[in-house]
Amino acid sequence: MPKPLIALDWGTTRARAFLISETGEVLQRRVANQGIQSVPAGGYPAAFEALAGDLRRAAPDASITLAGMVGSRNGWIEAAYVACPASPEEIAAAAIRVALDKDTTATILPGLSCDEGAFDVMRGEETLIVGLGLTDGIACLPGTHSKWAEIRDGRITRFASFMTGEVYGLLREGSILSRLAEAPSGADAAEGAARGRAAVSRAGGLLNSIFAARTEVLGGRMPGGAVGPYLSALLVGQEIAGAQALFGHGTEIHLVADGALGESYGGELEAAGLRVRTITPEAAFIAGVRRLSAGLAA
Repeated sequence: MPKPLIALDWGTTRARAFLISETGEVLQRRVANQGIQSVPAGGYPAAFEALAGDLRRAAPDASITLAGMVGSRNGWIEAAYVACPASPEEIAAAAIRVALDKDTTATILPGLSCDEGAFDVMRGEETLIVGLGLTDGIACLPGTHSKWAEIRDGRITRFASFMTGEVYGLLREGSILSRLAEAPSGADAAEGAARGRAAVSRAGGLLNSIFAARTEVLGGRMPGGAVGPYLSALLVGQEIAGAQALFGHGTEIHLVADGALGESYGGELEAAGLRVRTITPEAAFIAGVRRLSAGLAA
């Protein structure tokens, strides 16, 4: 008999908690800037109470599943990575249990590892990928460290990480380019994106194209308001090209994103000639954590 589920997507800087009904409806949600870096040693039961104690009291019979960085080496208890290829059943089987108090336990989901010449890991994104419910396909999960994953026969066969978001932040805020960058106005965003898109295939490569964000402004050929959009389109375009080199030039991408990030990646993927199917991170998480939690109970 299905039970309600309390699920936490517990990251490094932020945590999201959900009370989910037996049929998958989100009854209540909580979002807080209380990621694992703010939890002292031994403080996870108290942190859970602060984040989701009211959800637990609202549904005392609910099962409790925790995903994300809470299961990392710097989290509550390390849940060892499951090596790819991995099915949802194999991911669920590697989960570990922790005590919230003498009467209640919670389950921590593991992350995934992949060794395709360069060792790679993810923790938290696997739950969203499972939530896509794919038998075969390619998923893109943008972010500070974007993830691309290949799914075959219902298993996550391999994946790759890209530091796109972090590099953009460093270039836009902490490099020499920041001195010329301005807030976009008028047609700046469209112009910068078009220029960045075109620069992806420039013969000089990525580093040369990044520097052009400075010289094009100095030469009066591009407005300062186009610098940010230029860098964004350039870096996302390079990410897409890198992912295609790894996973092939398919025709459809399952994009897990919303808001400005969803619009940015959706636009660049379509500009690359790809068909995009978009799902919000929350919807993917709810579907994924329910499927993995059902596997825990099986």
